[in-house]
Amino acid sequence: MPTVGRRSRELVDEDFPEITWEHSHVVVDGDGNVVTYCVYAAPDEDVVLEHSKRLGQHTIEGLHEVAGDVSPADFPPR
Repeated sequence: MPTVGRRSRELVDEDFPEITWEHSHVVVDGDGNVVTYCVYAAPDEDVVLEHSKRLGQHTIEGLHEVAGDVSPADFPPR
């Protein structure tokens, strides 16, 4: 993760100023593989795909627009 994360940050800083890497969730799937769910702010999907292509060392299995965020604080007890 350190190598890929560092390279992603370098690409954003140097070549993709229109992208903001907000955060990533790093999880272990049922087969023991490390999987990441990355959240980027970007003007469109194409720029995220180009960033991914240049980053290499991983694959995108899905790309989704975030519609919003919720937390337990949004649902206070009665």
